[in-house]
Amino acid sequence: MKFLADGMLGKLTRWLRMLGQDVMYSVQLSDSELLELAKKENRVLLTKDLELYQRAIAKGVDAFYLEGKKESERLAELGKRYGLTLAIDMEKSHCPICNTKLKATPKELLSGELEKNTFIYYDKFWKCPNCGQVYWQGAHWKQISNIINEAQAKLEKLKEN
Repeated sequence: MKFLADGMLGKLTRWLRMLGQDVMYSVQLSDSELLELAKKENRVLLTKDLELYQRAIAKGVDAFYLEGKKESERLAELGKRYGLTLAIDMEKSHCPICNTKLKATPKELLSGELEKNTFIYYDKFWKCPNCGQVYWQGAHWKQISNIINEAQAKLEKLKEN
């Protein structure tokens, strides 16, 4: 599944990329450009803009109007609609910054790019071959896991209704 997120969905874009989804995002595209790009590349347009959603549907563009206020709610909505797995598998994750698939990278190859304590205390790393950003499951991982767990719980409730 390929998505195109409008300029209001930057945080959601990063979450979906971590979940392994191909998501294009730009704050510089006009509504008309978003509609054209979604249609041309066969991407689902994600938006919180009701007017843009209505225009997309009228033009035959696959679109989804997100109503959730929190990222966990939005992820649950998308999980229900598109059958997305709400779990992070680093082997499938895309770079939250540039959307390129991440590559597992031995820490020895990253010694010059990491803080000393990060290098000492963590063993698994992933690097974006495009932008060079390095990722690991550090102290922030608990917060990421909490949001994913919250989204999974919300998805289960949505499935019951």
